[in-house]
Amino acid sequence: MSSHQPTTATGHGSISTAELLNRYAQGERDFKGIKLFGANLHRASLGGIDLSRAELVGIDLSQASLQNANFSEANLAGANLAQANLFGAFLSGANLSQTALKMANLTEADLSGALLIQADLQDALLHLTCLSEANLQGADLTGAKMGGARLWKANLCEANLQGTDLSDVNLCEANLCGANLDAADTSECVLTGATMPPGNVHD
Repeated sequence: MSSHQPTTATGHGSISTAELLNRYAQGERDFKGIKLFGANLHRASLGGIDLSRAELVGIDLSQASLQNANFSEANLAGANLAQANLFGAFLSGANLSQTALKMANLTEADLSGALLIQADLQDALLHLTCLSEANLQGADLTGAKMGGARLWKANLCEANLQGTDLSDVNLCEANLCGANLDAADTSECVLTGATMPPGNVHD
């Protein structure tokens, strides 16, 4: 006998893009731990979806609506999230290495402990975003708007912060060794214990 009760994607391995969208449309939000490699979800509306610990390598979520989505500890390496709306999203501990986040809206998002090595965050909105203990080594943050963001103990070694708005940002104990801060706005920036580009520790 068939059952009409909704199933859960939790721990069920691979899932197709069509199945994900269909189940989401029916009201399901729990897709923890799924595998969805290289899928095309360009401009998809998936606000509030739970994709924590999911395998999403190379996925295309460009221009997608992902407000308050949960990507905690998900693997998004090499994904395309350019111009995506990730307002208030949870990305703590996620792997976003070499991910395209150009012009993405990450306002008030939680990226604490996330891997953002060589990520493209050009012109991204990072107002009041939590990036504490995140690894942004070699990331491109050119022109990003980061007012009020928290980057306590973040690794920004060799990051490009040219023209970045760092006003009122907490960079306590952050590593900025080799970072490019040309034309960056560091007004009201908290730099206590931070390692600055020449290698010296700020008082």
